[in-house]
Amino acid sequence: MSLPPFGFVTVHRRPLADGIAAESDWTARAAATGRAGAHLWQGEPGLVAPRNCMALPGWEQATQGRRVAVRASGGGVVPQGPGLLNLSLTWHEATGPRFSDAIYRGLCEGIGAALARLGIAASTQAVPGSFCDGRFNLAAGGRKIVGTAQSWRRVGGRQMVLAHALVVVDADPVVLTEAVNAFERELGSGRVYRAEALTSVAAGWREAHREAPPPDLAARLTQALAETFARMIEPHEAD
Repeated sequence: MSLPPFGFVTVHRRPLADGIAAESDWTARAAATGRAGAHLWQGEPGLVAPRNCMALPGWEQATQGRRVAVRASGGGVVPQGPGLLNLSLTWHEATGPRFSDAIYRGLCEGIGAALARLGIAASTQAVPGSFCDGRFNLAAGGRKIVGTAQSWRRVGGRQMVLAHALVVVDADPVVLTEAVNAFERELGSGRVYRAEALTSVAAGWREAHREAPPPDLAARLTQALAETFARMIEPHEAD
């Protein structure tokens, strides 16, 4: 099993207030039309948490004064906001398991190819100490730069797949890690993450090119990702 062909990648110019709800809408649309969908987007500042966090003793306190979205899939807490880019792929899968390493490999290979176009070498690996760690992170210099996830569910009678990636573009790893740690602390989860386990595309550019990243780094990355995952080169832009 591998990733399906995507006609084009939709690039959302404005941050989404609820990216998790948007992913559900895109999945429903793909189920209704039978066409695979691909989206690049940013979320408004906040956190995304797996549903099992709601059972922790500090859930009500931790969510007071924070924008927290809940996703149905597993994994860990991840931040959203400026300097972070999401890639969401959704399609109908008629056969296969409810979880596939091949999907993760296809996702990581595609994103790795886009990063390579910027001169950044990334490998698929776990990064202990990073938030939402897993076997299918992408890491640059041993530090996490991309996290991935997938979920399967039936929509309109069809078995649908959602494959997701979060790319740290130029957000500060220290600020991101502190935000997630503060949330985990209030939840009472006992989980603590290390800022040095995380890096960014901007830091990778500095290390690869020995110069400051260009002002249009995010746009270059978006274009590289869109061209990597779409059959049609030009991305489709949405408000």
